Amino acid sequence: MIRVNGELMEWKEGMTIQDILDLKGYTFPMLAVWVNDTPRKKEEFACTIVPDGAEVQAFHMISGG
Repeated sequence: MIRVNGELMEWKEGMTIQDILDLKGYTFPMLAVWVNDTPRKKEEFACTIVPDGAEVQAFHMISGG
């Protein structure tokens, strides 16, 4: 199991950040993602494997004025 934004989620071998975002329906173009307190770049989402037991935090970045 992993924890995504505080909620438990089933973990699968080889699961990437992008897999998690897709499963959760996070499609906003500007996302900030941390895996085990380490920030990850958007370019890394498809290739970064998330380990079992990981803590993942994903936030939509919003700007305004």
